[in-house]
Amino acid sequence: MNVTRRGFFGWTGGVAAAAAGCQGIRAIGDLQAATYEAEIPPQGIEGWVASVCQQCPGGCGIQVRTITGIEDGVKRAVKIEGNPFHPISRGAICPKGVAGIQSLYDPDRIRGPMKRVGPRGQGQWQPISWEEAIASVVQHLQGLRAKGESHTLLLLTGRIRGLMQSLLHRFLEAYGSPNYLSTAGGCEASRQTSLLTQGIAEPIAYDLENSAYILSFGAGLLEAGWSPVRQARVYGHLRQGTPGRRGRLVQVEPRLSVTAAKADEWIPLRPGTDGALALAMAHVIVSEGLYDREFVETWAFGFDDWRDASGTNRLGFRSLVLSDYRPEAVSALTGVPIQTIVRVARDFAATRPAVAVAERGAGFHTNGLYNRLAIHALNALVGSIEVPGGTVTQRRPPLTPLPPVVRDAVATRGIAAPRIDGAGKPTSPLASSAVSVLPQVLRTGSPYRINALFLYYANPAYSVPEFVQNSKLLDGIPFIVSFSPFPDETSRHADLVLPDHTYLERWQDDPIEATWGPAVLGLRQPVIPPRHNTRHTGDVLIQIAQGLGGSVAAAFPWKDFGEVLKESFRGVAGAQRGLIMTTPFEEARQRRQADAGFWLPSYKTFEEFWNQAAERGGWWDPAYLYRDWGRVFHTPSSRFEFFSQTLRQHLEGLTRRGVAPGAGLEKHLEALGLRARGDRVFLPHYEPPRFVGEEKEFPLHLIMSKPMSLAGSRTANQAWLAEIPDVRTSRPWDVTVEVNPETAHKLHVKDGEDVWLESPVGRLRVRAQLYAGIAPEVVHVPFGSGHGSGGRFAEAWGANPNRLVGAEADRLAGTPALFATRVRITKA
Repeated sequence: MNVTRRGFFGWTGGVAAAAAGCQGIRAIGDLQAATYEAEIPPQGIEGWVASVCQQCPGGCGIQVRTITGIEDGVKRAVKIEGNPFHPISRGAICPKGVAGIQSLYDPDRIRGPMKRVGPRGQGQWQPISWEEAIASVVQHLQGLRAKGESHTLLLLTGRIRGLMQSLLHRFLEAYGSPNYLSTAGGCEASRQTSLLTQGIAEPIAYDLENSAYILSFGAGLLEAGWSPVRQARVYGHLRQGTPGRRGRLVQVEPRLSVTAAKADEWIPLRPGTDGALALAMAHVIVSEGLYDREFVETWAFGFDDWRDASGTNRLGFRSLVLSDYRPEAVSALTGVPIQTIVRVARDFAATRPAVAVAERGAGFHTNGLYNRLAIHALNALVGSIEVPGGTVTQRRPPLTPLPPVVRDAVATRGIAAPRIDGAGKPTSPLASSAVSVLPQVLRTGSPYRINALFLYYANPAYSVPEFVQNSKLLDGIPFIVSFSPFPDETSRHADLVLPDHTYLERWQDDPIEATWGPAVLGLRQPVIPPRHNTRHTGDVLIQIAQGLGGSVAAAFPWKDFGEVLKESFRGVAGAQRGLIMTTPFEEARQRRQADAGFWLPSYKTFEEFWNQAAERGGWWDPAYLYRDWGRVFHTPSSRFEFFSQTLRQHLEGLTRRGVAPGAGLEKHLEALGLRARGDRVFLPHYEPPRFVGEEKEFPLHLIMSKPMSLAGSRTANQAWLAEIPDVRTSRPWDVTVEVNPETAHKLHVKDGEDVWLESPVGRLRVRAQLYAGIAPEVVHVPFGSGHGSGGRFAEAWGANPNRLVGAEADRLAGTPALFATRVRITKA
């Protein structure tokens, strides 16, 4: 059956009009089966290729089954399974991982370089050659350099890591622009928490597998968290992995999520009050003497009141929590009963090892950084810093570092220009990237105009507030280049699309996200040759740099990305530690050898190392040294800091240098939206959250979550995932707004009825689902569907809650406050 794109939308228009009834759902399901570019393998030779999934940030090892046809000789990928040698997944795989095969055979993939020939946003394209495309990019970039405007190039990425991230930074440094921005705000906030308390700019990792008590503040541990497969394995271990001990999971969030339903206890609270709850628990732990005295007295700073070098008395954490965070007062603020606060605090302190986890639910508010600081302070109180079952610091693989860039005069001047987002300046003093201010920059042209934009796995027109409501803001940029392998909302505004390979067609390193400590380096490799006229973005970047010539070309002396990759892996091969991924039995043997001072590799040459890493999926070092204080505490005190001297130095330093607004700390704090004054600014404390929309007009808080089956733009057009029924409605291809029955009754809204969900900046038509597991003043819409571009399936269903989100942010951290919008419900 052949269905054209126009015919497809003619069909699905009727389905959408039927409000996704059961008949419509079957129609869409039948349609995806009929139209997907299925590769039915002929008889042939079976093979298996180890690689790394990229459907989410988890970094799970995979094995891809291939069939090479006897008659045509074509190699086809037919199935994805887990890699039993990879320490993250151990042979397991989630639904997104299985569906990854559909990224390879996506019928709407961009199959070669494209040039815009019509108005922006209209989707009118003309195929061009790679040579013409790269020459066009080089010409535009040379023009900017010739005018001394290299700093007006902006590179916007999504959640990426590894060598590609390093090469993109390197390109900007050699070219002469300070403007590398990322839309991955969640990692930024965790990194800042670690920086302010431990002095290291690394996201906090959690050794959940060895923990006996997990206190989770808004972490989707059993949904789409930072590593879903590993977290599911951890949950199983928590329940039955340790003989004689059943671990305990307590989930704190306003909604009975999948994680909360699977937890031993769910503690609902008012949105944005997570930090206050954590500090009330700290009050109980401190007042009852339940804290770890040895750790606090030896390895913590600022617990007690102290005196600085000038003789000024300073407030300590003990005094703060005892005076400001009595459970009675915090109970009224959070809605959590006093007895619950006291009981959970005592249980957390009495159970060792215990760990407090701060993630999306606590962090995506205007007070997100202080919420995270308060939660992390609980870990310090009970001595769960750098111990088995507590927080740990992710070790990195010993890759060969790239040589330093030698800048020419143009690059030196360009790098010295102020960043367009103000990251590190008074407007976003702790941020390394503040994408939330980008719409304002495009509207005002301040501090200067953006003349060129590179997009690498970033889709702000779907995910960044203001861009979602008005993607035409992008049209003020004269030259836009997207490297996306798939159509998306932002790429529609590009001048050139230079499609990358899919992750199943390219070589790439994959050092894991901050997960549980040991260094893990996955090796992604092509499971089949590229199916279309796409090209590795690393190769394209090298070709653009070499086309620019001079010092930019000198910074990229490699033939292609593969050469850089192998060169970087030589550092791992020569580090004399770790091992090629293997069985748990072999890993245990290696640990014993390491403890005895031996290192016996399975390879003698680099080529043997490389071939084994490709065959097994990568390298890792299972050894992790806990309580290595010199490695994990780089603060001014060389200890964990309740009172952050790093934050004090940063904020007061801006004032002393006269770069803060009004050259005064008071005005600076006011501009950041902070109410605390004095020493409380530098301690974990509760900042009242700000919200977009007045409570009288918009009485409901909007929160969002990522279901296991969705991951934003990268999986948008994979119909297998849309076929997975919703956990609560048991309906596929369906998105609802969860409303408390009491609230629905007051609004005369019935279950299953279409409603308008409205905020001060937008509205959505969705179906109401009455759900007693959500607070009366809160509504919930899942994130990941409702695309305006992305392919026939991505555009056929769902609703994007980001259309409702206002442009509010945690200004201190520079991260978007995605849960800081109020809404109202009216009948459709």
